[in-house]
Amino acid sequence: MFTDTHAHLYSVKFLADRPDMMKRAFAAGVGRIFLPAIDSETHEDLLKLADAHPGKCFPMMGIHPCSVAPDSIEKEFALMLEYFSKRDFVAVGEIGIDLYWDKAQLKLQEEYFAKQIDLAIEKDLPIVIHSRNAFQECYEIVKEKKSTAGGGKLSGIFHCFGDGIPEAEKVIALGGFMLGIGGVLTFKNSGLDKVVEHVGMEHLVLETDAPYLAPVPYRGKRNESSYIVEVAKKIAEIKKISAEEVAAITTENSKKLFRT
Repeated sequence: MFTDTHAHLYSVKFLADRPDMMKRAFAAGVGRIFLPAIDSETHEDLLKLADAHPGKCFPMMGIHPCSVAPDSIEKEFALMLEYFSKRDFVAVGEIGIDLYWDKAQLKLQEEYFAKQIDLAIEKDLPIVIHSRNAFQECYEIVKEKKSTAGGGKLSGIFHCFGDGIPEAEKVIALGGFMLGIGGVLTFKNSGLDKVVEHVGMEHLVLETDAPYLAPVPYRGKRNESSYIVEVAKKIAEIKKISAEEVAAITTENSKKLFRT
């Protein structure tokens, strides 16, 4: 069984064929799919999909760093807390820092990343980190939170990990954190193959980030959970083990992390 630890399957990009897309995922052996939140525009769509597939789709709740804006973040944060008061979630995510599109909101992103980590510590939940052009900024905040009272148990995933071996070693040294490996691994010259070769399987989980970052041979097309098989095949090739072993180990890793 494959576990897709990060897929936005509630996206409007799946409006035309979502039922068929879900069937393809289950037919490919994807038995567990974790749904990261973005912001209030899609929270209800996320929850509707999770409720339609109990035991297969698991909802997270959080505010994506690209949705952290001065004029709306307080309202978004209050709404997120309201959701947590109404139902259970498997993680706080996706949260973090994104400096690819806009560096002007760095301080605000850092503030609300830290606030959402505090929430995760309070709720005893893992976090799923979006770190784009911002590994060191995210790492420093997580490291600081790990050293605070109650923060020692903090765990999570550095989603869509795309940095190098030194950064991977920093993540592992934190304790309790894993690397989310997706379609970028299959891209020529991504360099991620060297990281996967270096890191033990106990530190890896699979993800698609669907509908984004489709793996080869689907690169450039809409991604979906069934394509996670291609990521597993690439890891199997690098590690010289079977794709079935990759599926089993990474699924077990996800169970330990999400406790579900």
